Amino acid sequence: MKKATIITYGCAMNVNESAKIRKLLENMGYEVIDNIHESDAVFLNTCTVREGAATQIYGKLGELKHIKETKKENMIIGVTGCFAQEQGEELANKFKQIDIVMGNQNIGKIPQAIEDIESGNFKHVIFTGDEDELPPRIDADFGDKVVASIPITYGCNNFCTYCIVPYVRGRERSVPLEQVVSEAKEYLLEKGYKEILLLGQNVNSYGNDFDNGDNFAKLLTELCKIEGEFIIRFISPHPRDFTDEVIEVIANNPKIARSIHLPLQSGSNETLKAMNRGYTKDEYIALAMKIKNKIPDVSLTTDIIVGFPGETEENFLDTLDVVERVKYDSSFMFMYSIRKGTKAADMPNQLDDETKKERLQRLIELQNKISKELSQEYLGKKLRIFVEGPSKKNKDVLSGRTSSNKIVLFEGDKELEGKFVDVEITETKTWTIYGKLV
Repeated sequence: MKKATIITYGCAMNVNESAKIRKLLENMGYEVIDNIHESDAVFLNTCTVREGAATQIYGKLGELKHIKETKKENMIIGVTGCFAQEQGEELANKFKQIDIVMGNQNIGKIPQAIEDIESGNFKHVIFTGDEDELPPRIDADFGDKVVASIPITYGCNNFCTYCIVPYVRGRERSVPLEQVVSEAKEYLLEKGYKEILLLGQNVNSYGNDFDNGDNFAKLLTELCKIEGEFIIRFISPHPRDFTDEVIEVIANNPKIARSIHLPLQSGSNETLKAMNRGYTKDEYIALAMKIKNKIPDVSLTTDIIVGFPGETEENFLDTLDVVERVKYDSSFMFMYSIRKGTKAADMPNQLDDETKKERLQRLIELQNKISKELSQEYLGKKLRIFVEGPSKKNKDVLSGRTSSNKIVLFEGDKELEGKFVDVEITETKTWTIYGKLV
């Protein structure tokens, strides 16, 4: 049996697309393994959001070149994902060991590409077109029966000045509502998954390209009508498009997770304008407080970029102020890095690394303090959690997650894996809480 390896870089959308690539390869008779030294085909599913991503990809291509030259001369090397979409034919010209370059929209053509290479009639197969078309649905298995992800939108219309995604994934396209609901039913009812993760560069702009009235609120409502006990999560919404209707739907449907990722990026009006984010500091805070008031048990998480071009100390203090007032359960915090091809890359007043590192450290310290305080509020509460299985660090205890995405460790029978149980919280730490079965 031929063997293949898939190496995934980047976001949840890439993880979803890797699962689809895996299914395509298995349907062709490949056994998917982790060891690239034994593989007959290796696919790198790439990211291009950060400039440093290229270095990681180039390093892996160098390793694969050595294997191909010394051990596996017929090894097929494929590059898929955003980096492949961006680089296209240039990538194959630069790295002669690459056989297949496949853009985001084209992974369904992988079987044909492999056949073309194996026939000996093609030196390289490159598909990077159709970036503004809706890709065909491809079946996928996700390796367990916990989380299945479903893309509901592709592409992005926002053109934040630091982001390359709209240029490589195309304009926003929404998947028809009936197709999303049908796919969710298949995963939940037929395949036994317990959590559905809705994916998109901007999930709450879902349906903006429709003229039939279907939107994100209606999609969430229809998904909640599916029978059974499960959780719906989604990433990532844009604050500018977070409507009152969506907030009401979440508040009224316990099947929708009480965990909302609400990217901030900066708390400074001046910086937000330079980023082209489309909202102000006060508008963002008002939205966050509205969500917390309407959904009292919600936890908010966020993304923050530190050291954007021109960011002053005063601008940074505005970001700290938002973090202090909103009180996120956790934050994904990054130093700004130049991404060629974006407007921000050519902006004046680029900050030095020392300033960015110092500000990032202050932000991390504040977030850690808030996360610890919020964790302590769980003490003594009884929570409904989904049991994911034994803890990775301690196989003698079980690990589960609350609707608010908090990890809970507790003692219990391994037969509880894949089920919902009630747990009383007995101890809290910054990122993990401990409990006992009720």
